[in-house]
Amino acid sequence: MKNWHIALITGITGAVALAVGLLIGHYAILKHGNAEQGHDSIGDIDESLIQHFMSEIDNKRIEDNLRELSEKPHMATTKGDIDLVKLMLDRWQNKETGLDEAKKVTYNVWLSFPQKDKPNSVTVVLPNGTELFKSQMKEKNYTKDQLDPDVVQPFAAYAPAGTPKGRLVYANYGTMDDYQHLNQTIDLKNTIAIVKYGGTGRGNKGINGAKFGVTGVIVYTDPADINDGKTSDKNETYPHSWYLPPSGVERGSYKLNFGDQLTPYYPAKDYTFRQAESDVKGLSPIPAQPIGFEDARQLICAQPKVPMAHIEPTGFEIPEQGREAQLREVGDQLGMNLQNDLEFGRDISRKNGGNHAERCNSRLCHWGHKQDSQKLTACCFDCSEVQVNVFNKREVKPSDNVIGVIRGSVEPDRYVIYGNHRDSWVHGAIDPSSGTAVMLEITRVMGKMVKEGKWRPRRSIIFGSWGAEEFGLIGSTEWTEEYYKKLIERTVGYINVDIAVFANATLRASGSPAVQSVVFDAAKQVSAPGHSDLSVYENWMKHSNRTSALHGLIPNLGSLGAGSDYAPFFHYLGISSMDIAYTYDKTKTKARIYPAYHTGYDTFDYASRFIDPGFTSHQTVGRTAGNVLMRLADSVILPLNIRDYSEAIDQLYNTAERDFAPELLRQNISLDPLHSAVKKLKEAAEGLHTRISELRDQQVRHVIYASKNSDVETFPGLADAYQRALANGNAWDDVRKHLTVVTYTLESAASTLEAVI
Repeated sequence: MKNWHIALITGITGAVALAVGLLIGHYAILKHGNAEQGHDSIGDIDESLIQHFMSEIDNKRIEDNLRELSEKPHMATTKGDIDLVKLMLDRWQNKETGLDEAKKVTYNVWLSFPQKDKPNSVTVVLPNGTELFKSQMKEKNYTKDQLDPDVVQPFAAYAPAGTPKGRLVYANYGTMDDYQHLNQTIDLKNTIAIVKYGGTGRGNKGINGAKFGVTGVIVYTDPADINDGKTSDKNETYPHSWYLPPSGVERGSYKLNFGDQLTPYYPAKDYTFRQAESDVKGLSPIPAQPIGFEDARQLICAQPKVPMAHIEPTGFEIPEQGREAQLREVGDQLGMNLQNDLEFGRDISRKNGGNHAERCNSRLCHWGHKQDSQKLTACCFDCSEVQVNVFNKREVKPSDNVIGVIRGSVEPDRYVIYGNHRDSWVHGAIDPSSGTAVMLEITRVMGKMVKEGKWRPRRSIIFGSWGAEEFGLIGSTEWTEEYYKKLIERTVGYINVDIAVFANATLRASGSPAVQSVVFDAAKQVSAPGHSDLSVYENWMKHSNRTSALHGLIPNLGSLGAGSDYAPFFHYLGISSMDIAYTYDKTKTKARIYPAYHTGYDTFDYASRFIDPGFTSHQTVGRTAGNVLMRLADSVILPLNIRDYSEAIDQLYNTAERDFAPELLRQNISLDPLHSAVKKLKEAAEGLHTRISELRDQQVRHVIYASKNSDVETFPGLADAYQRALANGNAWDDVRKHLTVVTYTLESAASTLEAVI
């Protein structure tokens, strides 16, 4: 009896497979052809539907979305985050504009938080414990947003708790090279390193330092890297411009690997084995704490002369000769106003009896001089030490993804995935709510089209609102680990829109070389903000371009690192992926990212005034990303160009040959096998491209029912091939081919219906 049930289920499954096989057979129906039995749904993309979709994307709705999404801080697993989970579910379950399905998927993940009752800090203390300096506990308030009690104090997630104390050394960006350079002349054991963001990952700054005996790390955002040198909140920084105020602190995750660190390669579910915290790799072994550049200025300015003589804040070694002139330049870059330093020194001296400099053996910091060459004192702290006070706690907490689905009409078991994380460090108006606001507008328009019967994609579309991304791409990684086999076999592409808008100058897209053509096609159909006669593609090429051996001058599609939720899909599963955003003009600013990144100033006010007034760049990203999404979901033949991939691989080989070949030859290592493989791939890619481009009626793939030119009511491909052969006596091979197609399809369908092979 049990076997009978299995046979029945197999038969039903086989019947379904037969239906699907016939629908996506070798030839099918033209969208506007003489369709039989209502099979219009299997046609190729409908450009009029894409145009309709783009016309419906509303910048005011995106603005309203962003206002609601960024109203409260919503760090992962906090009340603000949980409230946004409910918002996403409400939107995607809406009866008029919602999706076919929306659900919450929860993982129990390992996170790290500061303690409200024991705030982290950086202090300067005398041997007797007297505190000379303490870093600011909160960022300065300019709007009501910073007054919200749920604003998390600045901290370095996953940095271990501890209170190390020692001499302060300036270590540039905290790279291995930086520490090695310092270690040549300074004993770094038991020191505290102050470093700038950038140059290497956050986690590496402590990992690298610990190898040289550094016991604590202080990290700050240098105004030369983020603010184009602007430092004054009186007229230069927010709220007067987009630049970061002096007290702004960049929060972040200080670990190297993405995903939940206790459950590598497995989803963080209740049933999952969790390794010991002591076995986790890629975490900083020493305490770390981020501070604002205002506090960093005080610490750097007050350093003793000896450590400062080896690496200056510019990253260059400054010899003793000409030192003072160069230090003035350093001071300008860091916003170190000497008069302010003097006032700071006097304040400290007054607090400590007025003779602090004398008690420190009158050592002087050489930060410049007056015309009479009189040296200036900036309170050197020579007889004091810097202490990093970190009280972070690590704990396992439930974090939610929200998954929405539009089922495909023809290939429902093939997925196009569009994702964006939901959690932020504070209000997160730009990161990530700009992306979430755009995604909600895309799903509103697409959901409405589906509900009204105007459209249903060929393939299924999955939308992911990922949780706990800021802690290291956790939500997306756990989901890919849980559905690893299904996703790796069925997903045709992943679109990531994290920060939708950095600024309003130009499109910035990165991705697998295979997605270049579909991104270009979409960008050509969207107008640049404020320019009805200029496409996003044309504007993009003005700002960033390259010369391609295949295409000539084209926009530059960047490569994907590991900075957002595309990483588990692209690097782990190998799925063709892309990341789309609007960004700034690099000729007008040298900022490594938008200045309020990961700070308490990333608010709706900041976004609406300085990032994208009018939200037209958000609208442009929505139109472009949605256009790409529809093309991947509806094209009969996936719009992925393998020739572009082979060109990229060819370039990689040429670089390897140029840079490595001479030394490899001396080591008797040959690049010939690699060159042969690259050449073979290139030839195969060209062949595939030719076969696709030469297909007649490539939209027509249905073997049994399709439009045809012949009047004979039989298999359409066979009937048309027969008619052509009668008119051209040399075309009978085409008849043999179509006869093979029909025979093979029916034989395959029959074998599928049989109980056993």
